Amino acid sequence: MMKKFAVFSLIMLLIAGIAYAKDYEVKKKAGEYDVEIKIDKNPPVVGDNNITVEIKDASGKYVTDAKVKVEYSMPAMPGMPASNYKTDTELKGYEYKAKMNLSMSGAWNVAVKITRSGKTTTVKFNADAH
Repeated sequence: MMKKFAVFSLIMLLIAGIAYAKDYEVKKKAGEYDVEIKIDKNPPVVGDNNITVEIKDASGKYVTDAKVKVEYSMPAMPGMPASNYKTDTELKGYEYKAKMNLSMSGAWNVAVKITRSGKTTTVKFNADAH
């Protein structure tokens, strides 16, 4: 009886773990900023992915007066030229939001460019679209 309960509990924990998929998250320090980037699909998918960027300054306050762009690209491959896209973000509350449309599966290079007071800081990361 106890063994069946343990097996049942283990199976339920595994199902709960699969059902609860966390956002794709990247946290990086860029210059004087702490930047947290989230993509609503984990892993990112071919098609539309919502990206959210939170920026905090050295004192831990949210930065809401920056201009934030998202650039994403895939290098050239045999028989296919490189793909380069960019999108502006829109500030909602203290989060900068945009939509990335990844045109194919594979490794994408993503650069979040933060411009504030005439100075641009870039956060780069890779995302594998499925």
